[in-house]
Amino acid sequence: MESAVAAEGLLSASWLVIALPLLGAAVLLLGGRRTDRWGHLLGTATVLAAFVVALLATVQLAGLEERAVDVDLFTFLSVGSLDVQAGLLVDPLSATFMLLITGVGGLIHVYSVGYMAHDPRRRRFFAYLNLFVAAMLLLVLGDNYVALYVGWEGVGLASYLLIAFWHERPAAATAAKKAFVMNRVGDVGLALAIFVMFAQLGTVSYEGVFGGVGALAGGTVTALGLLLLLGACGKSGQFPLQAWLPDAMEGPTPVSALIHAATMVTAGVYLIARSAPIYDLTPTARAVVLAVGAVTLLYGAVVGCAYDDIKKVLAYSTVSQIGYMFLAVGLGPVGYAAAIAHLLTHGFFKAGLFLGAGSVMHAMGDQVDMRRFGGLARKLPVTFVTFGLGYLALIGFPFLSGYWTKDAIIEAALDRGDGWGWLLGAVAVVGAGLTAFYMTRLVLMTFLGRPRWTEGRHPHEAPTVMTAPMVVLAAGSVAAGFLLVQVFPLDEWLAPVFGEPEEAAHVVAPAVVGIVVTAVMLVGVLAAWLFVGRREVPEVAPARVSPVVRAARRSLYADTVNESLFMRPGQWLTRALVWVDNRGVDGAVNGLAATLGGSSSRLGRAQTGFVRSYALGMLGGAVLVAGALLAVTAG
Repeated sequence: MESAVAAEGLLSASWLVIALPLLGAAVLLLGGRRTDRWGHLLGTATVLAAFVVALLATVQLAGLEERAVDVDLFTFLSVGSLDVQAGLLVDPLSATFMLLITGVGGLIHVYSVGYMAHDPRRRRFFAYLNLFVAAMLLLVLGDNYVALYVGWEGVGLASYLLIAFWHERPAAATAAKKAFVMNRVGDVGLALAIFVMFAQLGTVSYEGVFGGVGALAGGTVTALGLLLLLGACGKSGQFPLQAWLPDAMEGPTPVSALIHAATMVTAGVYLIARSAPIYDLTPTARAVVLAVGAVTLLYGAVVGCAYDDIKKVLAYSTVSQIGYMFLAVGLGPVGYAAAIAHLLTHGFFKAGLFLGAGSVMHAMGDQVDMRRFGGLARKLPVTFVTFGLGYLALIGFPFLSGYWTKDAIIEAALDRGDGWGWLLGAVAVVGAGLTAFYMTRLVLMTFLGRPRWTEGRHPHEAPTVMTAPMVVLAAGSVAAGFLLVQVFPLDEWLAPVFGEPEEAAHVVAPAVVGIVVTAVMLVGVLAAWLFVGRREVPEVAPARVSPVVRAARRSLYADTVNESLFMRPGQWLTRALVWVDNRGVDGAVNGLAATLGGSSSRLGRAQTGFVRSYALGMLGGAVLVAGALLAVTAG
């Protein structure tokens, strides 16, 4: 009886979690200027209320013997043999994401109240934020791939609106369009995967797909895995679809925190983790996931070392950290829980870092060039401490969040016990050292050293409404990893989804892994101190640099490759098709019309209205007929 009551309460809660922020978005968008005065408060309140409902629902879920509840709402689509029910699946995986999205999203909403205080379109901004949160919640709570796809596209739309919020800036409009187009490339993969599921299995529900995928041919399962991976790469900014993510920094800083910490970029990780039964049957697709993760984590770390834009450094850090998560889910059952644990801790420290960057920009008149900062630790003490804790968590400082979760991924890679395991582990360790380098460089250039800002500027701490969420996130940056690994083991909580955790036969003792990774991290910190901390930071980036630095400053020529291989050929093809359309198709149609028009005009001139003209015409016709008859008779 108690389980039935809990399930009923969970049913109501799971529906409200999506409905509350969606209702807030609808009121703010439809209410217009009448909601300007209190719209930001409504937007924030609905997301915080959704977090409370999500928390209660998760507590109820933990009390159930079967920790999974499928809630049928209504028939979404019924065409022929395709029957898609609108339903929600609340299990440990979706509940974990539900808490992360509403919790960190709520803190970002609170921060935005202060950050966007003077923007005349603040109400619309909060409407877009709420729409984004609602779409992301649908993505993770839907019980089938069509519901996931609806939320997936909703997130894409909302991200476009948020990145282009200051659309009067050409860079923001271009960045939003770039994000939208590159995400559409990935979305094609997800859509095709859903088509294959229906064609081969006759269903798109998680239960039906996972129950029937084992009967499919190996090539079909591999194709499904690769198509899903393409969609995941687009949303999570993974190689080769990563170029949009750093450019998305053109949006307001709270948008950067929301996209890069707790929501959009984690969607790809969720998709692969949710599709674990598919990837468990295709070693080929899983190997590609591993390769994508390894390449991306190194790519983001290398490029992050060369940028001077504080937000773009954090953006490339996100690219790199999501690479760690892809590496973990590519390892299979031994890595799923580690990936989700790192995703959760990343949600805390990366959101805190972005909000800290926003506080610095707030104090520096929206300046993002770290070469124009310096000495801000004394002016912004709360920002410095909270940002510093997020920085330490990100670089894996012992016993902070990143230390527990990043090391778990490296251990899982090494536990493969083969050459690939050693290679993946080495890549992850090198990435940890590079992370320590570029993040230490950021902290040194921003908060330490002599002030390099222009005269007349007076940096000041952000208001409490902005610093309070930063403090909460800093606390999570310190404690979340320990809690998730040691106190409330996440692998046990996720066991109903990924299976019971097995005792790993460690190839390298965890203590040794911790010591090695910490040593590499300290080398990265020391290198940053030697290159930046002990030298005067020039206010203009040096022009004479090594080819590696030059390449890193240009994102390792990723945009150049995309333009050369895809954009320009696409433009040429479009121009050729336009020319063919104008000169060929339109030319033929217009030429036929001109011929008929000219002919009718000429024939019209013969209609003079004079009887003598018609009589002459009749006579001429009679002569021709008579001549023809004589010719036939003579022949």
